[in-house]
Amino acid sequence: MQRRSLIATLTAAVLLAGCGAGGAGNGQAPLKVGSQRGGTKAILVASGALEGVPYKIEWSEFAAAQPLLEAVGAGAVDLGEAGDAPFLFAYAGGSRIKAVQAGKSGGSSTALLVRKGSSIHDLAGLRGKKIATGRGSIGHYLLLRLLEEARLKPTDVQIVFLNPSDAKAAFSSGAIDAWVTWGSYVALARLHDDATILADGDGRLGGYGYEAASEAAIAGKRPQMEDFLRRLAKARRWAGEHPQEFAAALSKETGLQPDVALYTVQHYRITPSAIDDAAVAEGRAVLDRFRAAGAVTSTRDPAGAFDRSFNAAVAP
Repeated sequence: MQRRSLIATLTAAVLLAGCGAGGAGNGQAPLKVGSQRGGTKAILVASGALEGVPYKIEWSEFAAAQPLLEAVGAGAVDLGEAGDAPFLFAYAGGSRIKAVQAGKSGGSSTALLVRKGSSIHDLAGLRGKKIATGRGSIGHYLLLRLLEEARLKPTDVQIVFLNPSDAKAAFSSGAIDAWVTWGSYVALARLHDDATILADGDGRLGGYGYEAASEAAIAGKRPQMEDFLRRLAKARRWAGEHPQEFAAALSKETGLQPDVALYTVQHYRITPSAIDDAAVAEGRAVLDRFRAAGAVTSTRDPAGAFDRSFNAAVAP
């Protein structure tokens, strides 16, 4: 409880300026939205989908999914985007959150990287090596898949759990042998550090991502959430149709170099989709793999992690 109170306090302290108008005038409470760097906020701003929003949006920026989901679960943020693995990891841990919108992106934007000239040439070469990723992240999940593919156990390697910034520094300095990461971190390592992708999530990951909302926000802010999710689905379709424009806007919004922004956009295109039986089945498979590896001990049923009542917001 002390940890969650601290999260709520810190999150409130870093709230960015709200965008949109009319929240105070029409009686609707502000919607508190969490965004990972270059994520939800960037795509909504770039697409213009927030034009005319009739309530205030208060943005909070997070470096990764885990702290974002902790903030959602603590009630400091109403909703925010995360991949399927961190979302289900948080849900299994008891967080009072539900997925209210899905998106599919494929798996190529998550990858296992080694430095140029590394002695690791295949998955079998990971044995005994030090590999960094985020605990409960999509990188963690991909690493478990890759180890399984190589007939290695998690105990056959040294898994080091680091946040993306610390992992990047450790990778660049040679303190770790490999790094499993995602999105713009892959782009930076590939384009600026000349890293090699040993394997990625294409064909190995379901590619699901979710807008995760707190149970309290679902109960108390449904009109705002329905409107926001419609705008988000519209923004995602726009980004898929205008990769060059989105990359330019992403570079401006985040400070990423133009080549890094374009690489990120080209490898991470999210198609809005309804939450359906396939999404629930994939969620069960993700949790089963975490449990088999000993990373999750909870038996919480993933069927309760999904709220299909917002599915209409996905329609064009």
